[in-house]
Amino acid sequence: MAHGTHETRGRQASVSSVCSVDQISETPAPDLKVCRMPTSNTASTSRRHFLQGAAATAAAFAIVPSRVRGGAGRVAPNSKTTLAAIGVGGQGLQNVQAFLQFPEVQVVAVCDVNREGSGYISWNWDKGKAGNTAGREPARRLVDEHYAKGERSGTYRGCRAYADYRELLAKEDVDAVMVATPDHTHAVIAMAALKQRKHLYCEKPLAYTVRECRLLAEEARRAGVATQLGNQGQATVEARLTCEMIWGGAIGAVREVHVPIGARFWKHAMFDGRPPAEPVPDGLEWDLWLGPAPARPYHPAYAPWHWRNWWDFGTGQLGDLGCHRMSSIFKALKLGHPSSAEFSSTYDNGDAYPHGVVGRWEFPARGELPPVTIHWYDGGLKPPRPPGIEAGRSLGQNLFIGDRGMMLDYRLVPETKMKEFGRPKEVLPRSPGHYHEFVNACRGGAAPGANLVDHAGLLSEVCALGNVALRAGKKLAWDGPNLKVTNDAAANRLLHRDYRPGWTL
Repeated sequence: MAHGTHETRGRQASVSSVCSVDQISETPAPDLKVCRMPTSNTASTSRRHFLQGAAATAAAFAIVPSRVRGGAGRVAPNSKTTLAAIGVGGQGLQNVQAFLQFPEVQVVAVCDVNREGSGYISWNWDKGKAGNTAGREPARRLVDEHYAKGERSGTYRGCRAYADYRELLAKEDVDAVMVATPDHTHAVIAMAALKQRKHLYCEKPLAYTVRECRLLAEEARRAGVATQLGNQGQATVEARLTCEMIWGGAIGAVREVHVPIGARFWKHAMFDGRPPAEPVPDGLEWDLWLGPAPARPYHPAYAPWHWRNWWDFGTGQLGDLGCHRMSSIFKALKLGHPSSAEFSSTYDNGDAYPHGVVGRWEFPARGELPPVTIHWYDGGLKPPRPPGIEAGRSLGQNLFIGDRGMMLDYRLVPETKMKEFGRPKEVLPRSPGHYHEFVNACRGGAAPGANLVDHAGLLSEVCALGNVALRAGKKLAWDGPNLKVTNDAAANRLLHRDYRPGWTL
């Protein structure tokens, strides 16, 4: 079938209410929740921790220059949280820049399978969407140039660069690790960091498969370290207002939520099948880039950033935006495991991710809260327009439908009802910021709002389950606690995949 043609596959029940295939605006939705971290760190004592203790003892007997002590407004080097960044392409560089703003954090190492290259996603779209140069050397230069500004000499050469994350973890005794590689390599890298008891900041989705998500959350619980998923919107005031509006009874008991994503912002795959092999660019370690995924020749349609188009590497918009948009829904409605998932799509050739996906998860009652169905639409597919919403008002936000009204994100519709209701009672603490939450937790503070144990592990599982249902082509009955599809034995094989030889969790 021609590129761009929308031909649904699988069961059609979940697409019967879809109205159109044009693009709608998308605003990633936030979320909330603050938990306490354990007061003691369960990680084993390292050489660095020993040296810190020795330095503290020596300080009692010597006068230390203010540059070393930290001085007014500075953080002493020995008291900083050291961080390594693994995956420093488009989003990875954004994260590095964010962590560089914290005086209590020291970025000491970066890692990327690409030495340096162009064509990465640019969040400054005046350059064009693929307008960034990135890789380990640009990231190393960025870090060194930042810290050089604080040196009297105006120079700094302290950031080390690696191609292989395993070498970095073997050589660098860091406190925390940031992972922003393509989806298919998240799990092996994040698991290696957690097993070394490193604090972990991992971009969304947490992992490629349902089973990977479960295993990472379990390992995070054992490790007792700070963890945070990269769904930045969870820290916003709007995320908390969504919860406070629903908990305050603004629309009564919620029975349905519609999540329209809009068209993807990256280009569709332009091949019906796999593209032909091309020479690997100089400086790119292609075998490392493939990681646990099945081997195939290099083509620029995969890397540096169109990999999400391909089933072997990406998780589509369910992976890209699911953890953004579903986070506040999970917290506001106090969701656990769904009882079922049913998804279908436009044309799927088995290699490239479909252009548009629609589906739903059904969640059982939770105490006094009734069952609820979450509907998903992406690729320009969107829900029917309910009566009562003003003409011309965008349906690009999460639409909550309750017994006594509707909300688009945290605002009642129509707007006249919002003016009548006013502002809900503030019952949730406001976040200092998404990255602040992680840094504070690394230094003994409260657990971040998107930590793997209490929130992000299950959230990521449910998004990944949507892709399982899509590939299975039928409604799946789901036993979440036991990680099992109960009505289709074959679908259980889609909960994980075999890794290439040499790769393991």
